[in-house]
Amino acid sequence: QAKRNLTMGFDTGHQIPVQAGLEIESGGSSLDAVEKGINVTENDKENTSVGIGGLPNSEGIVQLDACIMHGPGHKAGSVMGIEKIRNPISVARKVMEHTPHVQLVGKGAQEFAISQGFKEEDLLTEKSKLKWLEWKKNNQKKKPEGTIDNHDTIALLILDENGDLTGGCSTSGLAFKLPGRVGDSPIIGGGLYVDNEIGAAGATGIGENVLRHCCSFMIVEFM
Repeated sequence: QAKRNLTMGFDTGHQIPVQAGLEIESGGSSLDAVEKGINVTENDKENTSVGIGGLPNSEGIVQLDACIMHGPGHKAGSVMGIEKIRNPISVARKVMEHTPHVQLVGKGAQEFAISQGFKEEDLLTEKSKLKWLEWKKNNQKKKPEGTIDNHDTIALLILDENGDLTGGCSTSGLAFKLPGRVGDSPIIGGGLYVDNEIGAAGATGIGENVLRHCCSFMIVEFM
């Protein structure tokens, strides 16, 4: 039962999602805890790196990435470049549980989400829009280099009392990125990897660097 005896890993500063995961009702699963924990940050309009309020791409459009992985059965689901849906981690879970696929991207991911009952909404908050307009005015000719101010990720890992592992990762990606850019966060083995017999790892940082080395997979293999 996911409420008891959970071990969690998370990014520095993301305490609330861990608490939300712990508060999953008795009888809930580690999958529920990962999804609902990450939902907390996805729903936080003040957070400019995940979910609603995430910083947009260079065209002012918020594109979100997420993946989820469940140790039993080595199951995984992922969405990339999804627009107008604030909870990509929940859509990723639907991909895992209700399709034969692992990854859906762009318009296809968005249409799938709508078919599953998710509602479209404008994800660009006034706060993020102002940051984009400032960037567009002052830095449009520069490459969108990663700094502490323009990228972050939430990764949440849970080991339950049965010894099963679940992990999730969600982000709006590198701020002011080229449209269609996908980082490591929704890539199984890049931003997240779970092996129920060994361990789990989630990544944060510049996605291109993590992707070049399959970092999460490599960490678990080194375990």
